[in-house]
Amino acid sequence: MDENRRSQLAAVAALAEPTRLRLYEHVVRHSNPVSRDEAAAEFGLPRTTAAFHLDRLVDEGLLDVGYERRTGRTGPGAGRPSKLYRRSECHVAVSLPERRYDLAGQLLAAAVAEAERSGDPPQAVLDLRAYQLGKDLGDTARSAASGEDSRDAVLRVLEEHGFEPRVEAGGIALANCPFHALAQEHAELVCGMNLRLLDGLLDGLARTGLTANLSPSPARCCVRLEPVDAPRRRT
Repeated sequence: MDENRRSQLAAVAALAEPTRLRLYEHVVRHSNPVSRDEAAAEFGLPRTTAAFHLDRLVDEGLLDVGYERRTGRTGPGAGRPSKLYRRSECHVAVSLPERRYDLAGQLLAAAVAEAERSGDPPQAVLDLRAYQLGKDLGDTARSAASGEDSRDAVLRVLEEHGFEPRVEAGGIALANCPFHALAQEHAELVCGMNLRLLDGLLDGLARTGLTANLSPSPARCCVRLEPVDAPRRRT
């Protein structure tokens, strides 16, 4: 599990504490930042208790902090600025098994926009963009590998993007489809995009000895990575 996903899970876990969840909801309901005193008074909490939970939410990236003198005065005797809390810009989304609809959405939206400009078929544009994204991921992983075995690099990138790779019979099965709901409704479109994404990944990593083949299965991703001498299936 990569560090970003660990952080996302930790942020969600932080909200499992009832008082902390109520404080978080209180802050996000207000358009203006909320002070410790205001939060404590709202729920009848000791100020130290409210401060502890609010600061924990800051530590998990769910709230941001600012400082402001609420009296409006400045200079000597104006008092210390209040510590104020507001919702952070951090976006937290956790699904088990992992889904990457953000990635699919970016590819699909970019393909539609480009197809409208160029007049090219949307499917062809989508396939090209998916391949290029996969190749960029592979190039980046190869540059950062510093001696890592190419197949280990493949497994790492697949794991980071939610595919749940499993080494089986010389190839790699993908136990999870990050685009599951979309693939259920638009299998040809999404599976084709997925295939080209993984084609690009393997080309970017280079010398993996693997090729991406369509291998639909009800419980797995539609793509399987197999040795290059295996028959290449496209339908």
